[in-house]
Amino acid sequence: MPADRAALGAFLRSRRDRLTPAQAGITAFPGPRRVPGLRKEELALLAGLSPDHYSRLEQGRQHTVTDEVVRALSRALQLDEIERAHLRDLAAPASHRRWAGPEAAQRPDPGMLRLMEALSHIPALLLGRRSQVLARNEMLRAVLGPGLEPGSSFARWLFLDPGARVRIANWADFAPAAVGALRYEVGRHPDDRRLAGLVEELRRSDPDVARWWDDQRVTFRTSMTKHLAHPAAGPLTFGVESVIGPHDPEQRLVVYTVEPDSPTARVLPLLASWAAGPQESVQVDGS
Repeated sequence: MPADRAALGAFLRSRRDRLTPAQAGITAFPGPRRVPGLRKEELALLAGLSPDHYSRLEQGRQHTVTDEVVRALSRALQLDEIERAHLRDLAAPASHRRWAGPEAAQRPDPGMLRLMEALSHIPALLLGRRSQVLARNEMLRAVLGPGLEPGSSFARWLFLDPGARVRIANWADFAPAAVGALRYEVGRHPDDRRLAGLVEELRRSDPDVARWWDDQRVTFRTSMTKHLAHPAAGPLTFGVESVIGPHDPEQRLVVYTVEPDSPTARVLPLLASWAAGPQESVQVDGS
């Protein structure tokens, strides 16, 4: 079975398993049930497909998946916007993916760097493909500590650096979303061997990653609250927001925002004074 068709089938099964007949608004078909989710026949009915057609989709035997079928399955499975986009990526045939030649080193977008410079009073970092750190400011290092130098991998730091779990107080809430973002990126770039290698490395190294990967969750640049346990400044709370690059959608500026006059906002100037070196951004040279 082609890898892209296998991924499509696995995603469909996971979404079908999580949706009960009652949640789908239908009466369950008679007979014993092995799983609480929808049966294949029930989902086929909801999507307006024949049971055989849907079975071929899950089994990876349906090479062509039309946009109409993707929309019907998205409605039937009650997918959110990100899941719908992921399903469209998985349904795209391999023949539509064009080889673009050797990949050039990703350089930080100058406009995004200027924006990060303007935000030097709060933590910020610029991420590229495969969660590579393209640039970060000194406030980011002051808040998260060492280990996120330009050219490094944010995902590797998050899952393989023991300090990340200590520093991020709500790591167990934040980390699954990072795995979901990796899955979303894999759906968009299924032929990216370096990305696939990163995922396999993390799955082998961390049982949490393996478990979250298998649940088929997808996320995309989720805004969320991050609670940090700083060794000197104490508890810190940030709202993490992402800004997509206007010229390169594969780059995103991650900004740690704070509530005005909050305890975290009041301690940031002190953290800035502790930060080693001048308050300047550091970036990968792209060479």
